[in-house]
Amino acid sequence: MSVQRADMVEKRKPLDRDVDRVASERDLYLQLLKLAMRREVESLLEEALSIMVDLAEAKQGYIELHRQQDDLEPQWQISHGFSADEIRQISEHVSSGIIAETLASGDVVSTQSAQLDPRFRDRTSVKASSIDAVLCVPIGGDMPRGALYLQGRHDGEPFGLHVHELALLFAHHLGPLVDSILERADAPKITDPTAIYREQLRVDAMIGRSGALAHLFRNIGNVVPLAVSVLLTGESGTGKRLVAKAIHDSGPRAGRPFVEVNCAALPEPMMEFELFGRRPGRQHKNGESVGKVSLAHGGTLFLREVAALARDAQGVLLELLQTGSYRRNDMDSAVEADVRIIASSSIDLEQAVHRGDFREDLGIRLKVLPIRVPTLYERRADIGELALHFVDESIRLQGLPLLELSPGALRAIEAVEWPGNIGQLERVVREGVVRAASGGAKQVEEQHLFPPNESTRSSGGPDRGWETFQQATRRFQAELLAETLAETGWNVSEAARWLDITRAHMYNLIKAFHLSREPK
Repeated sequence: MSVQRADMVEKRKPLDRDVDRVASERDLYLQLLKLAMRREVESLLEEALSIMVDLAEAKQGYIELHRQQDDLEPQWQISHGFSADEIRQISEHVSSGIIAETLASGDVVSTQSAQLDPRFRDRTSVKASSIDAVLCVPIGGDMPRGALYLQGRHDGEPFGLHVHELALLFAHHLGPLVDSILERADAPKITDPTAIYREQLRVDAMIGRSGALAHLFRNIGNVVPLAVSVLLTGESGTGKRLVAKAIHDSGPRAGRPFVEVNCAALPEPMMEFELFGRRPGRQHKNGESVGKVSLAHGGTLFLREVAALARDAQGVLLELLQTGSYRRNDMDSAVEADVRIIASSSIDLEQAVHRGDFREDLGIRLKVLPIRVPTLYERRADIGELALHFVDESIRLQGLPLLELSPGALRAIEAVEWPGNIGQLERVVREGVVRAASGGAKQVEEQHLFPPNESTRSSGGPDRGWETFQQATRRFQAELLAETLAETGWNVSEAARWLDITRAHMYNLIKAFHLSREPK
């Protein structure tokens, strides 16, 4: 945000000025904090404007605020020191001039005398009102949703640098204060789509309130009471284990064993033994080796990456699903097994069947009730909440001092595509917390999460530092955004349409990648 300043004369001594500046900024901050509990936006804006007018020693003041950045008309127009006729002039003329310029550019507009300033002296409203010193500050950052307008000073002087700083501080805090009131007022109207399912299911470990998560909860609720196998599909890192555990904990088998087997981590010769017994070194009281199916008796057996099962183990599993019993190679009779099977796969089982790696009849049995677990990209609204959860959990588990995510770090996290889904997000956040804590930081910053690439030369490779996949992804996104913005003349709305993303997400990306428009 650029600030256009006229020549300013500060007559006080530097030390006195610094003391006054700190004191007035503190007073402004404290007074705004007191307003935070107001229930009505109008009363907050009226008192806040009065505070700012007094601090600036201004004759008159005006606040125009839009509920949303895209709204054409302001929802609130609050004035101080203006007559009824002057207020109408502000609404009809001034707001289409100086205030409109501030809203359009996002810049602070300042002038010692609007009557003498070539930018404004020919405007009808300036001539009619004999406007001298003016300070107009945008409220709401890169996309202003309002403006603070101060006009004239009792001492006849222009608005100095100190007043500029106070006005910027005022504008910085005013937007969030209004938002907090609106959130409290709208709270009964805002529904969490996952709330109804959270009342019925045990899904506390699954963080988020997105529509995609609510849809997943609905599917979980559909399969919970049924005594059938379930196949969980979706990309790696989406949280399929948490889904399996939620199905188990929410159903009639809750409180009984939940036994997990990672099929992809078992050597092929050991798969059948691990599942169905006879594994050396795990002896039961009667001398037989105990498999995971026996350990899960009465409960649930969760088979992760079921496509990795060896063909022999696939055959025994098929028999279990068909008959409720299984027969090991070293047994003369079948063993009854009261166990529910939940399987997961991050690869397409139909393709595995087509390649001959997986039995078609077993695939049909497993896919009685398939549930697809959404990617983190589909749950973009949950990214911030998940990141904050991982920060708190890392601090608690590792006994670290309290840390928070900085706003910049949170924006950076929300801008990333996360091809590794929740698993990747969790790893990056946990590593970032450790880096921040080890460096004595008070907040987790962007550089803690995404540290500069360190040179890790590969033998025989090019003489350069290798980028991680995440770093390469972020670099590509930043370059694509910069090119698109340049081609659209930094028309953010148009660039967002080209990239098929929302304008709000576009602004988050611009901030996260620290992009700025090159001066003409």
